[in-house]
Amino acid sequence: MTNNRIQLAALIIRIGTAVICAGGGLFLILLAGCSDKSATNSSPPVPQVEVITVTTQTIQDEPEFIGQTEAFRPVEIRSQVSGIIKKVFFTEGRNIKKGDQLYLIDPVPFKAIYLSSKAKVAQAQARLDQAKQDLARVQPLLEQQAVSKKNVDDAMAEMLGAKATLEAAQNDLVKAKFDLDNTLITAPVNGRIGRSHFYEGRLISAQITLLATIDQLDPMYVNVSVPESYLLRRRRELAEYKVQRPDIFQLRGVMTFSDGSVYPEEGVLDFADVALRPETGTLQGRFVFPNPEGGFSPGQSYFYPGQFVKIRIKGYIRTGAILIPQRAVQQGPNGSFVYVIDKEEKAELRSIQASTWRGKEWLIESGLHSGERVVVEGFYRILPGIQVNAIPYQQKEKASSMSLPEEPMMQNAP
Repeated sequence: MTNNRIQLAALIIRIGTAVICAGGGLFLILLAGCSDKSATNSSPPVPQVEVITVTTQTIQDEPEFIGQTEAFRPVEIRSQVSGIIKKVFFTEGRNIKKGDQLYLIDPVPFKAIYLSSKAKVAQAQARLDQAKQDLARVQPLLEQQAVSKKNVDDAMAEMLGAKATLEAAQNDLVKAKFDLDNTLITAPVNGRIGRSHFYEGRLISAQITLLATIDQLDPMYVNVSVPESYLLRRRRELAEYKVQRPDIFQLRGVMTFSDGSVYPEEGVLDFADVALRPETGTLQGRFVFPNPEGGFSPGQSYFYPGQFVKIRIKGYIRTGAILIPQRAVQQGPNGSFVYVIDKEEKAELRSIQASTWRGKEWLIESGLHSGERVVVEGFYRILPGIQVNAIPYQQKEKASSMSLPEEPMMQNAP
């Protein structure tokens, strides 16, 4: 009985050992299969990116600057005589024409002076006539020795004195007439008159008191300030024949108002300063724009002095320009960069210099060459040096609210 139990226990041990060995073999087989599958799937798929091929082209180079409008001819209205304002004829803030009456200075004292001067002229004229007659009478008597030479000399001196008195009286009459005429102040130019600084009953001083200002609004000036950095870059580009332009005073300007509307008429550059302003480091330029009446309402102009506007300068032509989509340019700690696909279909991170926006594209100053391929879509899938699958970029029409640029990989920036 005891032997049977021992044999049964040995049989159970042998069966268990066989089962364990069989299970361990199966486990090793499964483990090997998993390892093979893991090794097969360890290589990630080649990322796909969309690229454009860089090309050069000739474009209109149109820089834009901030400008401020200025009246073509601001004319200060001052009185030529001192006196009391008796009447103001104009309505403030309205368009006026040359010759319109503006102010009347009380003319009574000036008229009295004028009449008195006129009487003095008549008196001096009568005295001169009498002196001429006396001289004409004594000159023949001298030949007959009926009078002395002194009598003739006295008559001659009297005539010359009367003539000088007449000339002085005539000059006083001219001044009196001038003062009387200038009691009525008229507009010297067409334009729009501002507020009057003085009204009826106020005493004003000749040539000192500013009564009002007339702004001639057609045409109008627009002053722009050009930074020194732009002038240096533009001079270098002209010297290297990257940019061409006509004569400087043939450059034209397109004006955009603060609300985004574009003025329909173009202006022409008519003045460029000869020196930089040391306080701002800019050069002053001036454009002339037509500004006829009938803009916003009858009798009104399109724009006014003192407005801030944008001036886009036309006339420069850039040859060999490189333009790429804005979304292709990424920003890093060291500046702008793009991903370029080389001949081995690998991604290369390239530092570039992007100067200005042109619509939805960047104008590239340096860093790219014609024929190179630049990544536009798929930045988040790639790193410098990895293999990629580059396909042509397909322009997608999306709403501006939905088209958000991909986040740049800042850790890979130059």
